[in-house]
Amino acid sequence: MELSTDEFETLVADALDSLPPELGRAMENVAVYVDDTSPPGRLLGLYEGIPLTSRGTSYAAAMPDRITIFKATILRHAHTHADVVATVRKTVIHEIAHHFGISDPRLDELGWS
Repeated sequence: MELSTDEFETLVADALDSLPPELGRAMENVAVYVDDTSPPGRLLGLYEGIPLTSRGTSYAAAMPDRITIFKATILRHAHTHADVVATVRKTVIHEIAHHFGISDPRLDELGWS
């Protein structure tokens, strides 16, 4: 599967736009990036930061949390364009869930791993 970076970034933006508006408004101090090359392995996305549920009164002037979506990994495992669209959306939702403090075991229970 091949997609240009612009096409892939559009899929990520579409996934973000598909979120309920109230969820988008609740996100705080987080940036979403696309990594074209991806790390070795099967990692589709990565959340780095302090989840909203762990932020206390001392949380101030912090660098934004970072969600990275790994283009090469997703494209390597997708067979069709529809696979890419579905995997991007699931990965974006999975990483945003981490921003809201939802753990991997809980995401597994919910079917979002």
